[in-house]
Amino acid sequence: MPIALLAALAEPTRLGAVQILADGKEHCVCQLMARLDASQSRMSRHMQTLKQAGLVVDRRDAQWVRYRLNPSLRPEARAILDAVLIAAESEERSAA
Repeated sequence: MPIALLAALAEPTRLGAVQILADGKEHCVCQLMARLDASQSRMSRHMQTLKQAGLVVDRRDAQWVRYRLNPSLRPEARAILDAVLIAAESEERSAA
């Protein structure tokens, strides 16, 4: 399981999506597309990968799909996710 989580988070667009979702709110795929400058088909593929890894859950809302971090993540998966998010934030601050 740790390898699948890390593989899902290794791609920059997917990591960016998870960073957005880390605010604890639900986000429409259209918001993710705009913030990450990704097409609808590309974003959907990335979100499907995150969903298969168990990191996100989705909800259909008319024509859009809304995503949020999976509230049922196992504690060890949540620890991995938190460590990746902290490392990514630290790296972004160092690059700025």
